[in-house]
Amino acid sequence: MADFLTKKERSILMSKIRSKNTKPELAMAALLTRSGISFSRYGKMPGTPDFVLRKKIAVFVDGRFWHGRDFASWKHKLKPEWKKKIEDNIRRDKRVNAHLWREGWSVIRVWEDRLGKGLRRIVRKMATKKVDARRTMC
Repeated sequence: MADFLTKKERSILMSKIRSKNTKPELAMAALLTRSGISFSRYGKMPGTPDFVLRKKIAVFVDGRFWHGRDFASWKHKLKPEWKKKIEDNIRRDKRVNAHLWREGWSVIRVWEDRLGKGLRRIVRKMATKKVDARRTMC
């Protein structure tokens, strides 16, 4: 299936996709703030976590499309270049997780569509450091 946009139109559209301060990230920041959890934004470490907590917890807020949530069920609908891009993103996320785990960090990846669904439980775990250092959650 051919793209219905010209190369220039596609470029303009893609340039509008934000990588920082997305709505899901802002929602997570508000939840952490309301919970009294101190954090910094966009840690200067592998993967550039969206949130870094003092207790060596790196938090990523991942989008369904770009990070491939339930990818096996919809990857057949993609053009080869998009399929490769998302597969590369999934591999990179796994490499980043492994690197951070080796450095002693706990890693939490929250799917954008999970914000507000059971997230309070995870925020409580963040606050008490009851996060398994080898586990990615949400």
